[in-house]
Amino acid sequence: MTRFELVTRLVTVVTILLNFFVYFYPDLLNQQGQCDWHQFDSEPTTRLTATLPWLSQLPQSWTDKILLNFPSLRDKSETDTESIYDIHMLAFGDPQINGNWPSTPYIKRLDNYGNDYYLGHIYKTMKNRLRPSHVAVMGDLFSSQWILDSEFYNRTRRFTERLFPVPIEFKRNVVETFEKHQNYDWVGWLDKEVAMDPQDRFNSRVYNDVYNWFNRSDKFPNYENPLFINLTGNHDIGYSGDATWQHMARFHHLFGQNNYVINYNKGTPEEWRLVVLDSMTLEGPALQEEFVNYTWSFLNHLADKENPGFSGSTILLTHIPFYKKEGLCRDGPEHIYYENYEKEPYKNGKLRSQNHLSYDVSQKVLSIVFPNKDKAGIVLTGHDHEGCDDWYNLVDGEWVASKEQTNAEREPVREIVVRSMMGDFDGQTGILTGHFDYPSHNWQFEFTYCSFTVQHWWWASKVTVFLTILLQSIRFLI
Repeated sequence: MTRFELVTRLVTVVTILLNFFVYFYPDLLNQQGQCDWHQFDSEPTTRLTATLPWLSQLPQSWTDKILLNFPSLRDKSETDTESIYDIHMLAFGDPQINGNWPSTPYIKRLDNYGNDYYLGHIYKTMKNRLRPSHVAVMGDLFSSQWILDSEFYNRTRRFTERLFPVPIEFKRNVVETFEKHQNYDWVGWLDKEVAMDPQDRFNSRVYNDVYNWFNRSDKFPNYENPLFINLTGNHDIGYSGDATWQHMARFHHLFGQNNYVINYNKGTPEEWRLVVLDSMTLEGPALQEEFVNYTWSFLNHLADKENPGFSGSTILLTHIPFYKKEGLCRDGPEHIYYENYEKEPYKNGKLRSQNHLSYDVSQKVLSIVFPNKDKAGIVLTGHDHEGCDDWYNLVDGEWVASKEQTNAEREPVREIVVRSMMGDFDGQTGILTGHFDYPSHNWQFEFTYCSFTVQHWWWASKVTVFLTILLQSIRFLI
């Protein structure tokens, strides 16, 4: 065997091992069950079924492992026949994708290109493995709100084609807007919003049993194309001291509304709701105070119109975490305001950045969104890339954050600050499972992370594939 043949075989083996590692990382890098939906004690044990009969004859742990990693072998029909569906949500924290400019070095352009597909690999792997009913990206979709409409369209196209790909019917608006590449008519959107009656605005943001944005009449989960939820982050529309009508208009146009509620199983014991809240426009002083007014109008209508008839559990999705004392999470409470800002003096005195929502706002929002004392609730947020996990207990009428649940005056509310899916934070996927427990007449929630690794391993798997093809081709020719 020549030295060239030895090197070729060695590179080939390394390629196979690296790609095995990259494609099967949920089971290689994570503890048993960490990358699967939680199995509750009160839930009948479920078993995945295979299209090949002989696979079902294997031990359950073997069959499940094979079917999770090779979804094409799985019989997918049985999950669409249930009347009450478990909540299966994947949550991805702060992807913050960068853009390219004429001055961007080619090595950085290549890095941005690879990063798109690194993040897309995580989503595709977990979506195919678990077939979620809902997917939420916790804000900060982009790395900066200070981009022109043209670049906003570029990144949105990348978002829907590389990171979180969907069929054309689900992204037709994105594709058509990108192809036109014209500045969005934010003035026209402004006029419509200002003229809208507050009650009509709220009514347009209340949905029932929506599992499919493309066809809202579908009343069962679309496991092939789950309901996709994009949250506003400070790098998408800006903090309230930065957010403009242009920022808000184009986000609404391409990513959806910033505040809304979806009710599921309304009027039944299994009732629950999903509240999407724009925490960027909860506080001020704001550049456009209308945004703050609209968000509080949404919350007040939620309290007055929806809460009286609502008896279930709530899942709240928002970007900025709630107030908590220093030391519970990496980021402590902090609010920064524009001062002596000569570049844009009209912003002086307005909110420039924040780590948490303020104490008062946190108290009000938690009380409105989680009105039922005997029902469990959970909050998913982003913003703090390190992630965090706390409980909010109601003590003497005050919501207090803690690492423990005390069940003092009501069911506590758990807040998960979803760790970022960026490579520097090991490419995390948050897995939220909700199951209705009939003995207690309450929803149960569990949350885990499925960790990947830094993006360099993904890059290595692709580079070695190229090298293997090159070396094997040369070997064949000579």
